[in-house]
Amino acid sequence: MNRHAEHGDLSALPILGGSYQLAIGGLTLQADSFTLRYTVTPPLSASVLLTLDAEDDLGNTYVDWGGAYGTSPDGLRTQGTITARPAPPPSARHLRVRLVFLRSGAEFPYDLVLPLP
Repeated sequence: MNRHAEHGDLSALPILGGSYQLAIGGLTLQADSFTLRYTVTPPLSASVLLTLDAEDDLGNTYVDWGGAYGTSPDGLRTQGTITARPAPPPSARHLRVRLVFLRSGAEFPYDLVLPLP
């Protein structure tokens, strides 16, 4: 069973020197993992990569398991997902997520706290 959460309050996080905006579209928990949906405006170039590390409030750690992204149909933003494993236990209340954008050999880390559904 999948659990979903929406996080509209993170819709205007400036990233990459303030020239882009990161919006978190939601979090989906699967039996073996969780997936974070996001958009970045304006669209990212193909040379920008994203990684994820996370820890829950119980001290469990989660590692990046890959993702996918592409330009939105209107061409105005990048739409993507990134997944980590394993799935958080039902007793966990939130995730501390570190998203790291890699661009031109530089790392741009951003820390978020996301409530779990």
